[in-house]
Parts: sequence; C-alpha cells; structure tokens
Amino acid sequence: MATQRNLLSRSLQAAKSRYRYHQSLRRISSAAAPELPPFGYEPKPYSGPLADQVLEKRKKYLGPSLFHYYQKPLNIVEGKMQYLFDESGKRYLDGFAGIVTVSCGHCHPDVLGAIVEQSKLLQHATTIYLHHAIADFAEELASKMPGNLKVVYFVNSGTEANELAMLMARLYSGNLGMLALRNAYHGGSASTIGLTALNTWKYPIPQGEIHHVVNPNPYRGVFGSDANQYAEDVKDHIDHGTSGQVAGFIAETIQGVGGAVELAPGYLKLVYDIVRKAGGVCIADEVQTGFGRTGSHYWGFETQGVTPDIVTMAKMSDEFDAITVSFLSLTTYIYQGIGNGLPLGAVVTTPAIASVMAQKIQFNTFGGNPVCSAGGLAVLKVLDKEQRQKHCADVGSHLIQRLRDLQQRHDYFLVDALDYSMSKL
Repeated sequence: MATQRNLLSRSLQAAKSRYRYHQSLRRISSAAAPELPPFGYEPKPYSGPLADQVLEKRKKYLGPSLFHYYQKPLNIVEGKMQYLFDESGKRYLDGFAGIVTVSCGHCHPDVLGAIVEQSKLLQHATTIYLHHAIADFAEELASKMPGNLKVVYFVNSGTEANELAMLMARLYSGNLGMLALRNAYHGGSASTIGLTALNTWKYPIPQGEIHHVVNPNPYRGVFGSDANQYAEDVKDHIDHGTSGQVAGFIAETIQGVGGAVELAPGYLKLVYDIVRKAGGVCIADEVQTGFGRTGSHYWGFETQGVTPDIVTMAKMSDEFDAITVSFLSLTTYIYQGIGNGLPLGAVVTTPAIASVMAQKIQFNTFGGNPVCSAGGLAVLKVLDKEQRQKHCADVGSHLIQRLRDLQQRHDYFLVDALDYSMSKL
C-alpha cells in the first residue's frame, strides 16, 4: 500500500511538472531566435545534390527504418568545430555532435592531421601484423583507467563493445544470467537488444538469460533516491529469479537514451558487492559518460566511487549531470567521443578476465586499424591539451547557476527535477 501511495504521489508530481513545462514552452515560443556569434570561417561552395534529391535517393535505396529530424530535413554538407553548414551555407550550432560522437569539434586540425598522415602511409592492417598505432593508443587509453584495468580490446562501436563485454562476463564467471537496469540502452544487435530495456528499441526476439532490475532513478524511481532499497531489489532478484549465480551486471552511470537519468547516489557500490558475491563481474557502460564529460571525474563510474571489472566505451556525449544534458547540448560542444566520429569502440578489462578470450581465436578485422588508432590517440591528446574535462566542469557549473537564477524568477520555467540535480552541487 505504501508503495502504491508513493507511486501515485510521484505520478501527480510528474503530471504537474509536465504541465509547468508545457506552460513554459508556450511562453518562450514567441521569443526571437538568438543569433550565433561571429566565427570567422566561410564554408566551401557546395554544388552537390540538394536535400530533396538526397531524401528521394535515401527512400529508394536505404532501409525504411531510417528516420530524420525536422519536417524538412537538413542536408548537412560541412562541419567546422562546433558548427555545421547546410547546402546553402547556413550555419548551425551542433548540439547533437553526430549523435554524441564528435568530441573535439568537427574537423579538429589535430585529429584530422593524424588521420590524414596515417592514411598516406597505411590505411589498413590487421593485428596479425605489428603496427605501433594500436599499441600506442592502447597504452594511452590504459593509462587513463584505475586499478588493474589495463588490457584493451578495440572494436568498431558501442554495441560491439557491449557484446564482447557480455561474452567475457559469461566465459569468466561460468554463468549465463546477465543483470541490467530497466530503462537502459546498451545497443541494437541481436544480443544487446536483450540488455536494452526500452521497448522502442526492442524487436520481438528471444533475449536470452537477461534479467532487468528496478531502475534506481533518484527522481521518479519507486524508492526515490534510496540506494539501499534499489540494491535490495537486485539481491532479491538474484535470490528468486536466478540460480543464485550470475554472469554479470551492466549499467550506464548516467542513462543516455533513457532520458539522461542518473543513478541513486551510492547505488553501484552496493550492487557491485552483491553481484560479485553471486559470482558475477561488474560492467560499466561508459559509451555516454566517459572521458571527462561529467566535469568532476574522467569516468562516469568514478562518481559512484567504484571500479568495474570491465569498461566499455565508444561514442560519448558530455553531460555535466543528468538533468542539464539537454540544455548543455543546446549551448556547448563538449561532447566526448573516443574517436571524434571514427567507427571506434573499446573494451578495457583486467588481465585475469582477458585471459579467458585466449581459449579460442578472438579476432576483429577492423578493430584498432591504423587510421582509427591514430585518430583515437589524437583525440585523447586533444582532450588533455585543451583541458576538456575542466571545460565541462566550468560550462556545466555556469549553466546550472543560470538555471538556478531562472528558477528563482520563473517557477514555471524549470521542472522539479532540477531541484534534485542542483542539491548535489
């Protein structure tokens, strides 16, 4: 009964927040569009196919599952740092960064230079031959990891990284059952669809031995921000929904596709202990939370005070915190991706877990190829040289303060969720 009252109360709060939000949209919809600041760059003249021609060709030759934004989709033909240009030369602030992948800005000279120089020498060679680029990149990436997370596997996407992490967990533990959070997104392949818990991304196919536990949403969750009760749900699920032994647990530190949702403070520390006692390994999906994007830490899992057994990464967006990400995407270009748009992902784990992959042939044709490795290494260097983590903290703090000011002046303008976010700063 208490749980039902709690759910009803939260539903009412959510309805009030939605009402205030729509009221605020009506008030600001008539405001004049802001002008972009001077940039000092002129795009090259474009003489290629126009938007209608491109759209017609897409509809004819590409899959019907593809979608686009806007009633009249943009035909983007050039990018420079935080800006994009359409076929007419009109400039746009890129708040989406290529679906949160462009970490250093479009065509960053350092990253572009590394890619071009390597392409002139050798575009492709697999790991059956030696090449310094993949080793240099792995060394630099491993240096960013805490504890004994020192063995790197390169792949081509976040989905592929999570596939490999799940395989490692099952081989190392000797168990099959995987735990994931409701509202999570971990990929769209036949296997990672099982880990994903959003019905808009799931096809009706068998998902295997995967169990979804209650999402520890500190604002809308059934237990509020009480990490202990959410952790108890995980233990209860292991005790009553599995054999008592599991292969692993995977979670985003901040859920991206699920709506930029943070986990209840202290949740991962409690759950990691429960999972490890049940024979499983702990996987941090950093595809949308790593590389300094939180401002306070280099990796998202560090905000929860834990060290995972396996970490996955690929493209990434920069979120100062779960509530402000949508505002940040409109005002800054602090997205942090491992390859700045290159098809690149990675799995980092311990030597003990990595050793299980030597039981059979484990090979990836394009993972860590020279061009992607050179580009990925350049990205890491740019993030350090340009102090992108500090930039995230500075811009995020500034934005939160401005939102606080707006909330004081216009109580209708911001949803109540901001109160939770701000209380932690």
